[in-house]
Parts: sequence; structure tokens; C-alpha cells
Amino acid sequence: MAELTSLTLKAALDGLKAKTFSSVELTQAHVAAVEAARALNAFVLETPDKALEMARASDARRAAGQAGPLDGAPLGIKDLFCTEGVRSTAGSKIIGEFKPTYESTVTANLWRDGAVMLGKLNMDEFAMGSSNETSAWGPVVNPWRAQGGNAQLTPGGSSGGSAAAVAAELCLGATATDTGGSIRQPASFTGTVGIKPTYGRVSRWGIVAFASSLDQAGPMARTVEDTAILLKSMAGHDPNDSTSLPVETPDFPAFVGKSVKGLRVGVPKEYRVDGMPPEIEKLWEQGIAWLREAGCEIVEVSLPHTKYALPAYYIVAPAEASSNLARYDGMRYGLRVEGGNLTDTYEKTRAEGFGAEVKRRILIGTYVLSAGYYDAYYLKALKVRRRIADDFDQAFEKVDALLTPTAPSAAFALGDKSDDPVAMYLNDIFTVTVNLAGLPGMSVPAGVDANGLPLGLQLIGRALDEGTLFSLGGALEKAADFRAKPQKWW
Repeated sequence: MAELTSLTLKAALDGLKAKTFSSVELTQAHVAAVEAARALNAFVLETPDKALEMARASDARRAAGQAGPLDGAPLGIKDLFCTEGVRSTAGSKIIGEFKPTYESTVTANLWRDGAVMLGKLNMDEFAMGSSNETSAWGPVVNPWRAQGGNAQLTPGGSSGGSAAAVAAELCLGATATDTGGSIRQPASFTGTVGIKPTYGRVSRWGIVAFASSLDQAGPMARTVEDTAILLKSMAGHDPNDSTSLPVETPDFPAFVGKSVKGLRVGVPKEYRVDGMPPEIEKLWEQGIAWLREAGCEIVEVSLPHTKYALPAYYIVAPAEASSNLARYDGMRYGLRVEGGNLTDTYEKTRAEGFGAEVKRRILIGTYVLSAGYYDAYYLKALKVRRRIADDFDQAFEKVDALLTPTAPSAAFALGDKSDDPVAMYLNDIFTVTVNLAGLPGMSVPAGVDANGLPLGLQLIGRALDEGTLFSLGGALEKAADFRAKPQKWW
């Protein structure tokens, strides 16, 4: 059964179409893989009975000639997505045993196209974190290990469960979300592919909110083509989400494999930061060479406000979070800790229900929105955000896409940075600009470091031009020929 779990999504869909195996057989293989990999802590809830029920329904549809584009494919769902009748916690104690009475638009789209749900994936609490150590369910362990080392590594965050499950071949693909790099950084840390689409390309309805103007859902998978297949199903206009863009969804898989000859690719000089490991610098140069060989023209560009992106992000995101998380008060659902009066109940519930990182961000957010500091911090951050978006607009007058590193390092050991919030926040240095500007960004595995750990390269595109990213991502993937896999220890 192991060979079924090592298939790409595309190969699995082709096998189902050719009736080489059934969805039930494919799903059983993945259910067994999930059970055998509990040491990774990638899943916070396994739904094997539901998965097999969905697989049987898929096989019946296929027999009747009514198969959808994803029919029979077993996927993992990040626990930020509400799933009807299935516990959804956003990695937080405060939501408790909440079972939504509705389905998020993204997951509804996946089920419409025939996908199978294996369970809910672990994540940083409310998607706040870069190492999947803030989860109320405990940290996710990266399936990769450094050569000659035994330390447990982070899979990145906040979509650590999604990244680990895809890398360990527990599912054919996974849903994830990205507020400041939470799809792309975990993809880089686990040797997987992840794309954050343009803001508004994918509906946020039914996804637990962190920072509403930055959050965007996207797929993680083992190949560029697989992410294109998943994004085609996930995307689409949704009247339930006022920020959802009323645009047609392109045939994303058709862009993979297209010639990139003649495309102009920008290299932003501001992304060459002090203290960047030489391996990442070298990989970036290699990526530039690969795209040049594929026929791209390489152009140096400037994004002058890049150095202000991280501080601006860590004002805007916590500000929105403090507002969004005000709703968790123990009144209607989730955890409730009784106090002597109403205010006491609120305080005790929130003190016990939220983890340390979430409390830190609520405090920062409330502070920057307070009467005396709104203009000095929040308003200034919004102005910087506009300048960052303008930088990209000017760059895209000269080029079709940008190439940068995804993360400033390979995966680090669990516990290494958990006591140093600033060091943890620096993980997002190459990714937050994309969210602040609402642009699409993709991470493609491109090599390994001296310890044999994966490293990714990031492609950034114009708004609503994910197609060009899929073409360039396919070219990078072909040139890099990344075949390394984690050695199974779990």
C-alpha cells in the first residue's frame, strides 16, 4: 500500500481514472499512513470513517461516469477551516470542542469536486507562529532530520501540520493559509510546494480569522502541478466573502510546463540581507541561472521599503487580530471559565483559553489601536503598507515576476527560537511583503543545505497572475529536479 501514498496527486487522479485502483484502496493506504505517523503530531483529528464513506461515494460516482476533477483524492484540512459536524479548533483551547454547523467555502469546493477528507491538520494557535509550537495540541515534528542529527525540527508555521503531512506522504495535498508566509515558509522547510494566491482569489468564508486583510488560503502539495490542480478547485468568487474577487478561475494546470522564454524576472537587491547563510545566497544565484537557461531575462529591481515590511506587518496583523479575537469570550461556544461576575468570567476564560503568543499579539494589537498610539503606530504602518505595494507596482512595470529566497534558513530545532519572539518573527522577512501587497507568492523546493535539509525559492507575481508563477515554478522544479525525501524515522 506504501506505493499508493507516494503518488503525486496528478498520478493518483490518473490511476483512479484508469481504474488501476479505487478511491477506497487509495484512502485506506493514506488512513494507515496517518495512523502510523502519529509521532509527527501532524493531525489533531483523524476522520477515517468519514474518509472511507467519502471514498465509497466517490467510487460510486466514478462507476456512474460522474467523477469530478478531484474525485477520490484523500486530502488533509488545516484546522483553521470550518468543517460541518467535524471539530474545528484553530489550534486553540478557547474554541474547545466546537463542531461547525456549516462548511467553509474552500472545503465545500473541494468536496464538490470529489475530494476525500482524512482529518484536520495541526497548526499554530489562530495561525500565529512560524514554527508550529504555539498549538494547543503540541508542536508538529518535521519528518526531515539533519544528516547525522537526531534533533526534532520544526516544519515551519503556521501551516506546519499541512507541510509535514504532505512531506511525509500522509495525504496527496492539503489546505493551508498564509497571513505573512504561513504556506511558503513551511513549504521551504519541508521540501514541498506551496502557493499563496492573490488576496481575494480564494474565499475566506468559514476560515477562522487572524488578520482579515492579510489572510489567504492556498494549497500545499508535492509538485507545482498538484498545487495548480488544487487551487483550481479551491478558488472562485464567493458572495459570502465581501473581499472575494468576482473574476473567472483560470485553468491553472495548463500553465505548468508552458515555455517561460522571454519572461522578465526581477531580482530585488533589498532581499540580500546581512547574515544570510551563504547556502541560501548560492541557491538564489542557482535559481537565477536556471531561469536564465530556460530563456528568462534577469533584471535587478529595487523594492526600497522592504526593510520596513516586518515592523509594519507586526503592527497591522496584531491590530486586526486583537479585533477578530475579541469574539472569544466564553459566552456562546468553546471554553468557559466561570468567574464572580461577567467581567471576571471574560477575563478568566481568555486567560486560560489563549496561549502565550496569541496573548502577546492581542496586547500589541490593542496597544497600537489605543487612542494615544493609533496615529503613531497603526496609521503609520498602513502608510508604509501602501508604499510597499507601490514598490511592487513599479517593479512589475519592468518585470513579469520576482525571484527571492523563501526563508532565511533551513528548518531549525524545536525550542530553538521559542523564547525569542523577534528571532521567530524574522522567519517572515522574505514573505510578509507579499501579504502586505496582496500579491501571489509560491515556494518551490530547489535544493538542500549542508545538513541535507530542504531549501525553497520564492516566486512573486502580479495580482491575479498565478498562471505565470505556475509556469516559472514548473521551470524551476524541472531544473532543480528536487527528489530528496525525508528518511522515515517515525
